[in-house]
Amino acid sequence: MTSVALRGDDSVVMVTQKKVPDKLMDGSFHTHLYNITPDIGCCMTGMSADARALVLQARETAAKFKDENGYPIPVHYLTLKIADRNQLWTQKAYGRPFGISTMFCSIDDEKGPSLYQVDPAGNYFGYKACAAGTKDDHEAINALEKIVKKKLTLTGPETIQQAINCLQTVMGMDFKPSDIEVGVVSKDKAGFYRLTESEIDTHLTAIAEKD
Repeated sequence: MTSVALRGDDSVVMVTQKKVPDKLMDGSFHTHLYNITPDIGCCMTGMSADARALVLQARETAAKFKDENGYPIPVHYLTLKIADRNQLWTQKAYGRPFGISTMFCSIDDEKGPSLYQVDPAGNYFGYKACAAGTKDDHEAINALEKIVKKKLTLTGPETIQQAINCLQTVMGMDFKPSDIEVGVVSKDKAGFYRLTESEIDTHLTAIAEKD
């Protein structure tokens, strides 16, 4: 899998490939996008079992923080706690690091649209755009750098289309709505949400018309 995320002026968009590994599997159970809290979303790229375990730990961390402090956990602090946990597993001889690259997004009360990435070693950084997966090293990063350097006015729909088009360019193929998942946090709509296939199709049509 390859995933990309792009931070716009008023939103953050995550786009990842969706491939159901077994034709007999119910596709609705297969996802790389998760809600940690209603306002914080994440995209997990890597081993699915590790992703599920890390998501549960992140949700537990967020729930404990809200119970102790009385307000939702800020996305940058959640990212720090997950990075600390990942780093801990690099010290244990009898365990292994999580085989997963994690991207978190949220609309922060102070910082606005926020995007963070954590790697299995425990490194974490804030990003304007980031990528994970098989083509994250050169192709996806170069494509995202070109978008950021253009200094476009990235409204919600434009951010979605730029992110989808970036992944299409990297993979060298035109997607169908069922081929990708798109997760969004925006100032215009509360919480982290996923686009339906019909909404994705609308954006794919708009991208094709631009070309």
